[in-house]
Amino acid sequence: MNILVTGGAGFIGSNFIRHMLTKYNYIIVNLDLLTYAGNLRNLEDIENTERYHFVKGDIRNRELLTKLFHQFDIQAVVHFAAESHVDKSIDDPEIFLNTNVVGTQALLDTAKQYWKVNKSDKYCIDYKENVKFIQISTDEVYGTLGKEGYFTEETSLSPNSPYSASKASADMMVRAYYETFKLPVVTTRCSNNYGPYQYPEKLIPLMIHHALHEMPLPVYGDGKQIRDWLHVEDHCSAIDTVLHKGKIGEVYNIGGDNEKENIEMVRTILSYLNKSEDLIKYIQDRLGHDRRYAIDNTKITRDLGWAPSYSINHGIEMTIQWYVENKERMDLIYRSQIKTLADHSKGGEH
Repeated sequence: MNILVTGGAGFIGSNFIRHMLTKYNYIIVNLDLLTYAGNLRNLEDIENTERYHFVKGDIRNRELLTKLFHQFDIQAVVHFAAESHVDKSIDDPEIFLNTNVVGTQALLDTAKQYWKVNKSDKYCIDYKENVKFIQISTDEVYGTLGKEGYFTEETSLSPNSPYSASKASADMMVRAYYETFKLPVVTTRCSNNYGPYQYPEKLIPLMIHHALHEMPLPVYGDGKQIRDWLHVEDHCSAIDTVLHKGKIGEVYNIGGDNEKENIEMVRTILSYLNKSEDLIKYIQDRLGHDRRYAIDNTKITRDLGWAPSYSINHGIEMTIQWYVENKERMDLIYRSQIKTLADHSKGGEH
């Protein structure tokens, strides 16, 4: 199988590429624009693998997409590429619409044109055998939960941030291409990921970095926002399962069965690193901050046989240890992030 992975230099995408190259004899084409969150060092251990090809480019570039589909005879798309940081979406929503919605539509159009059997017939809804488009989405499109209940695949979409609204819009575009053109698509919606190679703007790597440097750990509001934590390896195995077994046109929720308050995760990190909880600094809560997310895995477990394997205790210990062992690497990325933010404040390019 020849797979186009978009955003493969990012956190989840790089872990997925490594997972697939290790497990299968597939060809992987990694298309990534290498914006601030994309880092080829995430893949330096496999960069010389003959079955791996990196292409720097924008998913909105239709000419480039068409070229890649023809050059590599792409049979599957696993679409990770997205602007994904909620805080940044509050500051500048337009970037999220351009990348997450317009970019997704360009990918869908390219796949539709290349995969359909009769390319001259714009109404053709017959496609090559064994092709599939996987839209990687998020549980944030469902909005927020109260103290009880779980998100299922039938939960209405009710996004509360510009980021989640852009992902919900992209999901609806994917659905429309299935309903209108019968394009072979599947959508996955995951809970909060954690694990190695995560960009340090996210909660867990940010808190580890600050704790290691005895810096204040900024916690939004009262820190009691609840998230379902999914180890990135579990997420990769779930996507692998959906790619091979997922039913066309379906949505599959992917969760870790590990609900924890943010403040619990912060205290766990401090305890593991033997740091004082006096480092915790509560700050003004994020605008529109969703209180609780929780995923119901029943459908993917029942229909496809997948279930998470990492407990939160084991997974978080492994993750913290990885960041400790890669402290210099993450310090370099963190300094780069600070410089990027400073350049933006001075009117630099995004």
